[in-house]
Amino acid sequence: MESKHVSAFAIYQNAVSESTNDVKSSPMQVTSKKKKRKENGIQPQKSFKKSKKTHLVKNVMKSAQKHGRVDSLAEVQCGDSSVEALDDLLSELAEVSNSRERASKLFQWLIHPIPSKSFFRDTWEKKPVLIQRQNPDYYKGLFSTAEFDRILREEDVQYGVNLDVTSYRNGKRETHNPPGRALPFTVWDFYERGCSLRMLNPQAFSSTVWNMLSILQEQFGSMAGANVYLTPPGTQGFAPHYDDIEAFVVQLEGKKHWRVYKPRSDDEVLPVFSSPNFSQSEIGKPILEVVLEAGDLLYFPRGFIHQGDCLPDAHSLHITVSSFQKNSWGDLLAKLVPAALELAMEDDVDFRRGLPLDYLTYMGVQNSDKEDPRRVQFLSKIDGLMKKLAKFAPVDAAVDQKARDFIHDCLPPMLTADEQASSVQGAPSRWEDGEAVDVGVAIKSQTRIRLIRAGIARLCSDGEAVWLYYTADNSRVYHKEESKSFEIKPEHTDATEFLIHEYPKFVTVDSLPCESAEDKVSLAELLFERGIIHTAEPLQQS
Repeated sequence: MESKHVSAFAIYQNAVSESTNDVKSSPMQVTSKKKKRKENGIQPQKSFKKSKKTHLVKNVMKSAQKHGRVDSLAEVQCGDSSVEALDDLLSELAEVSNSRERASKLFQWLIHPIPSKSFFRDTWEKKPVLIQRQNPDYYKGLFSTAEFDRILREEDVQYGVNLDVTSYRNGKRETHNPPGRALPFTVWDFYERGCSLRMLNPQAFSSTVWNMLSILQEQFGSMAGANVYLTPPGTQGFAPHYDDIEAFVVQLEGKKHWRVYKPRSDDEVLPVFSSPNFSQSEIGKPILEVVLEAGDLLYFPRGFIHQGDCLPDAHSLHITVSSFQKNSWGDLLAKLVPAALELAMEDDVDFRRGLPLDYLTYMGVQNSDKEDPRRVQFLSKIDGLMKKLAKFAPVDAAVDQKARDFIHDCLPPMLTADEQASSVQGAPSRWEDGEAVDVGVAIKSQTRIRLIRAGIARLCSDGEAVWLYYTADNSRVYHKEESKSFEIKPEHTDATEFLIHEYPKFVTVDSLPCESAEDKVSLAELLFERGIIHTAEPLQQS
């Protein structure tokens, strides 16, 4: 029997739930095989002296083994200086057609030499990882103190919005932000007096950081953010604490002494919120104590307490790349359960029946110690309703709510030269000699199109309508703009979904599953004008 076609529009209206796919992972590799890659102009060092940091790590590892805690951290020593520089890597990634593959390659560079598959299977959300590269130029080009100074001089950096001035002395953490714009004269005076500087959203000012984060967000399926920390020699800027994000500490310049501690209890494993500041007496002994030097990486999951201080002989500049804030199963269920309950009360009378007349006499905290058969019966009823609730769960609709949040959180894509030339940003229309010229460029039925990035747009239902949420017009400052979306006409829903699923392939406008040629061109023009799609070749004047 031939199956009946159901339109995408109808599917989004019904919000049918589907099961998730299993993800397979490969075995862990402790070290990766070195591959011959093109040289990046960095001269490999012929020999390395064992530094104080190596002995420090080994001592802590021995202590961890002695106390049965060896599984709580991982250490990788890597002396490979042949991996290409960031500028070369980003240029190479610009030639990668699939943005998901681009994200995977960039993340693999970030955590090299650990294979990304084994990282997500064995380490992600589980334990810290330390990668010591003995290559101070590994992250060169990502950010620098010179870039920090340029931003202060050229950009509108505001205290408390873009920059925090902090200190941690004698167990006391303080913020010293004056009002207004952060100008170099004042900022560097704070620094000279021993204060740490934290830039809260460097992606708003640095195109390299923006580029990296906008690529990585497709690897995580969650917003990728960053803070930059500049700390004077012999000082500490922050008290011991844990965060609600997965943290990748990338040491850019100088060196910094770090101590990392396991969560104090099961209740603080993968916490929902960041912690207050702790005193030293509240956190016990570290499971990892190390001096990070330029080119090193330290990862730790949310819930792991940490603190970093500078040694007397060097400043420190590092950037913390973060992700997975409020991206747990519980966060999804927070959206799913209320929706399921609303549907259950509409469709099942058991959820609408009244509570027992006397339930207040035997239920509640004041009655929790009572041995009353009515309590057993009441709790059994609740248990039964909770089990029935699952069948009403609109899983896909709840996932779409999470997806809308993610799309709003995302950075806009930083376009490659080819993407820009073939998108609305590179259209030839312009003002010249007192008139508008080349305004007649047109998308035709044989024009080949595709999404600019895999994650740039998503279809979501909203009652009777279907909306397309997209990142192209987002701000580089977190949530500075409202979420961007527009309603998709019923006759365009199948075609929009087709474009999303066909990525990274280019398809002709004529192949879009619309009823008329006019609808096909109309949809393509709309998506092109919004910066959501680009063409295989730059558009020419008609």
